[in-house]
Amino acid sequence: MAAAVRNQAQFVLGQLGFAHSGGRLTRDASQYWSGSPDDRLLNDSHCREGSKFEDTALWTAMGQEHLELFQRLRRTTVEPAPLKRIVDWGCGGGANAVCFAPLAQEFIGVDIVAETVDECARQVALACSTPFVKVVADIARPEEAAREIPRPCDLFLCMYVIELVPTQAYGLRLMRIAYDLLAPGAQAFVQIKYATRSWRTRSRRRSYRSSVADVTYRIDEFWTAMAEIGFQPEAVALVPKNELDERYAYFLLSKPL
Repeated sequence: MAAAVRNQAQFVLGQLGFAHSGGRLTRDASQYWSGSPDDRLLNDSHCREGSKFEDTALWTAMGQEHLELFQRLRRTTVEPAPLKRIVDWGCGGGANAVCFAPLAQEFIGVDIVAETVDECARQVALACSTPFVKVVADIARPEEAAREIPRPCDLFLCMYVIELVPTQAYGLRLMRIAYDLLAPGAQAFVQIKYATRSWRTRSRRRSYRSSVADVTYRIDEFWTAMAEIGFQPEAVALVPKNELDERYAYFLLSKPL
């Protein structure tokens, strides 16, 4: 209860204007994800050995559900590009990678923790023979990691990541990277946590550790931001609540020819 009160106090202070800078939030995020791999970190990284996933079907179901949703949304577009090269930005423990990698000729896993990328690669190797490229990103300099990625890519996959970034601006920064990585005609399949009319669903603006998965966007706001980057938003699917959390929006975006 005490922890919940502290977390709520931090959120309220952020909404009142006592926000931490983007630089501080980025440093705090880096420290959090590079910490000792306790159970909370394993769960937040969606590693199979985390208590949330151990001895349950949830880990496997996540990737399968995302693949089915992607394929359903993809059928609404005209002649999408073949999936030769897929990049999974924020691959975590591989729950999505094991389902998407079999579709590709090459799969690229990006994360900010080397051990997490290694675990993703291990899970993919158990699932299929698709070659796996490991990329470890510095959270403060994601553009440098992007330069290590072979181009062009045919799908930019980003699940349960944009809600974890330091700020809203950082999330849009990742989407500009995605646009640059993709070939003309290629697509991005990304998930965000959306805000509603309630002030309680707004983005946190301080104390990263107290509320890790709380960067949010309004659905129309994110759609418009993607169009301004250059994407053609194709479709959005909403999941108000699932076994992990609530207020998820999945966007399918195309890079125009």
